[in-house]
Amino acid sequence: MIIMALDHARVFVGVSTINPVDPTQTSVAFFFTRWITHFCAPVFVFLAGTSAFLYARNTSCGVSRLSRFLITRGLWIILVEILLLNLAVQFIPYKFLFLQVLWVIGWSMIILGGLIYLPKSAILAISLVLIFGHNILDYYFTEENGWLYTLLHKQGVIGNNSFPILVYYPLLPWPAVMALGYLFGRVLIRPSPNRDWPIWTIGLSCVVLFLVLRGINLYGDPAPWMVQERGTAFTLLSFLNTSKYPPSLLFLLMTIGPSLLMIPWLEKWQGRKVAMISVFGRVPFFFYLLHFVLIHIAATIWSYWNFGVSEWWLGPASGFPEGYQLNLYRIYFLWLGVMVLCYPLCRWYANYKRKHKEQWWLSYL
Repeated sequence: MIIMALDHARVFVGVSTINPVDPTQTSVAFFFTRWITHFCAPVFVFLAGTSAFLYARNTSCGVSRLSRFLITRGLWIILVEILLLNLAVQFIPYKFLFLQVLWVIGWSMIILGGLIYLPKSAILAISLVLIFGHNILDYYFTEENGWLYTLLHKQGVIGNNSFPILVYYPLLPWPAVMALGYLFGRVLIRPSPNRDWPIWTIGLSCVVLFLVLRGINLYGDPAPWMVQERGTAFTLLSFLNTSKYPPSLLFLLMTIGPSLLMIPWLEKWQGRKVAMISVFGRVPFFFYLLHFVLIHIAATIWSYWNFGVSEWWLGPASGFPEGYQLNLYRIYFLWLGVMVLCYPLCRWYANYKRKHKEQWWLSYL
């Protein structure tokens, strides 16, 4: 959650004509400021599936009840994406409609609500086929395939010019990522000595497979890595730079694999700092909406203070105000400031949820 906020701070006060992950243009610091946030979306979606499994286990609910919960929660999250998150990102008036990570989480929950009726082996097979096979679409389909292809596999714009719909997160293969997270819950509930090795094995297998497939440069990502004239460091950046929209096979292996390897290590962390960090994880949905609003307000104040205008960061580079320069310190300052502001509010809401567990609507926030 905390790392995710760094990228959103970058979007509002660190926009640039330079692609932060393009090794031919970026700096090492700018690259990793963006690249480290790649871990957020796949881990969110994967662990959302794990949370669905744990919810069913902890509440002893059957398949039908879990399915209803996933479908209704998925529809609610899609509605929040369209109505509330777009408002937090743009304020008023709406200029376009974003379909971002909440969009794919919502649809993935709805699809998982149907998949859970299948045998576990069938869920595993369908998920692996989608994750390992969806990059085939890179070779056989083009943008001319229309709006459905854009929704499923190609970041782009649909609709008319008066009110365009920006599909920032195409749907595939996110439902498969969540379904694998659901299956992973069966591993996670094992006693620690019996589950660490399976977790390490899965995580290390993902990392090794990433290194092999990325090394041979034949399949798994639409953008092959290349030796860079700028030197070895930028060649390494090219190797690490995989496609997020939609998430390629290599992108998922690179992010989920290392994240799994960290689970047995991170859960041993204790102390006050861990307790403070955990506050954000206990109220992820609340934090997600809150931090967007605070970042947008702070960015608007900064923009008016320096340039007398706002909202230019949502437009093309030709609209950048005169005198604007990319500054990484500004990004990190805004990020840390917003986290400080979010902490007491998230702590209050986490305590409220803990004291009012009987209120059903809290499970949707």
